[in-house]
Amino acid sequence: MKINSIRFNYWIEPEFIAHFLALRFGEKGLSWLDSNGIENGEYSFLGVNPKTIIYSNNDNCENPFEKLSQIDKGFWIGWLSYEAGAWIEPNNSWRESEMATLWIASYDPIIKFNILKKEITIEGTNLNDMEEYKKLLNEINIKRIKDDLKKSLIFDFSKLNLDKKGKKFRENVLKIKELISQGDIFQANLTTQVEIETSEEYKYLDIYSKIRNKLKAPFGGVIIGNINGEKEGVLSTSPERFLKTSFDGYVETRPIKGTRPRDKNEKIDALNAIDLITNEKDRAENIMIVDLLRNDLGKVCDTGSVIVTELLKLESYSKVHHLTSVIRGKIKKKKNWIDILKACWPGGSITGAPKVRACRRIFELEGFDRGPYCGSFLKLDWNGELDSNILIRSFILKKKKIKIYAGCGIVYDSIPYKENEELNWKLLPLIDALK
Repeated sequence: MKINSIRFNYWIEPEFIAHFLALRFGEKGLSWLDSNGIENGEYSFLGVNPKTIIYSNNDNCENPFEKLSQIDKGFWIGWLSYEAGAWIEPNNSWRESEMATLWIASYDPIIKFNILKKEITIEGTNLNDMEEYKKLLNEINIKRIKDDLKKSLIFDFSKLNLDKKGKKFRENVLKIKELISQGDIFQANLTTQVEIETSEEYKYLDIYSKIRNKLKAPFGGVIIGNINGEKEGVLSTSPERFLKTSFDGYVETRPIKGTRPRDKNEKIDALNAIDLITNEKDRAENIMIVDLLRNDLGKVCDTGSVIVTELLKLESYSKVHHLTSVIRGKIKKKKNWIDILKACWPGGSITGAPKVRACRRIFELEGFDRGPYCGSFLKLDWNGELDSNILIRSFILKKKKIKIYAGCGIVYDSIPYKENEELNWKLLPLIDALK
């Protein structure tokens, strides 16, 4: 397969191109992997009018990992839901989701943005199609798009009931602490879900534009699935990479554990960061997940090749500080990107340790499906390289409903009201982004 590339003459913001192409082709099937232009977020990718769609949902109940094995060479973007774990650990209990377990599509051409260099490249296999895309981009009326983006979106926040959600969350923290004291688990990532309704069925891309104005992230984006003409969407403001493979046979994962809020006062903000870096509970929480992911990667990497290249690194975003670690390994010759996904699914940072037992306790306590939340956006490049995020700080859309999730890692030292505070540091900015 020969991959061609055409450099576009000048810079246009990805947001404007996404909206323009959605008007031209419709937003169903659109995938935009967005980024904020900082470390690990240098590139953005946009695909519309997919060539092929592969999916697994409650209607066909097909193994999503077997569906992924049907993928031909090309450029693919999609999502894999948390509950895909049902095909990895079938003896565990998993909830059904109204969202697709897997939705992934191939795009040809694809538009690639270098955010740092302000460069736009059209990549694909058919030069005629690529030239057509280039002509289309020259027709963009930026003023009209800007005017369209000014329209107000109305949301109903009456069903949030954060006090009731907080009470249940604190009760569940106590239950997890009791399980830890009994030796049942060491850590569990406990989450909560709130629901918002729209006054009408807005375009998902319009909702994402509203959100990204406040919450840009290195692994953000929007994917609008199209299944038999019906759409469902996942909007991400995630700061966390899950798995990335390289052409030279390495895999990297970047788990996040440990959070503090940002503050407009520079001194308070710095103190919050220092408190995070030096806090024994947050450091232990992160190291526990590092060990879990080292074990997961050890299943598919050469013996002795799995190393921690960065441990407990401070990363700061618009609303929160995080502790991030980086683990890397050399992939075994007979293993591929699907084997790596299966070995590590679901991600350690959003489950707990030991993972299978933690997933069981999550099922018992949370009372709702996660769907794409705590799953991943997947990108498979022309050369077969995988990149993926962990879908935290995410919005799940279907019809007029928006589900928003946030969570915290719970360990023996966790204090319920403090975990509830951390939950709100993560959840409230997501809700506020819609206001």
